[in-house]
Amino acid sequence: MHAFLCEFLGTMIIVFVIFATWNPLVIGAATTLAIMLGAKTSGPAYNPAVAIAFYVSGKIDKSKLLLYIIAEIFGGLAGFYLFKYVVKK
Repeated sequence: MHAFLCEFLGTMIIVFVIFATWNPLVIGAATTLAIMLGAKTSGPAYNPAVAIAFYVSGKIDKSKLLLYIIAEIFGGLAGFYLFKYVVKK
């Protein structure tokens, strides 16, 4: 359960920072920070394509793959809507 929450929150933060700044250095720093914070919890993917690569390499079980992808999709949507709420566009 903690791994999926970590994937959700990490993806949400990264997507929010992307939309809020459009600055490659800040995006890289946010991604690095999210990876460092989630390293022991989920072996962070924060991207469905990376989650699939982790599955193929044997780092994620088949039973967890779909839950990782769902958490990442909802995390991305939450980051986008958080940006829309904060910026009020």
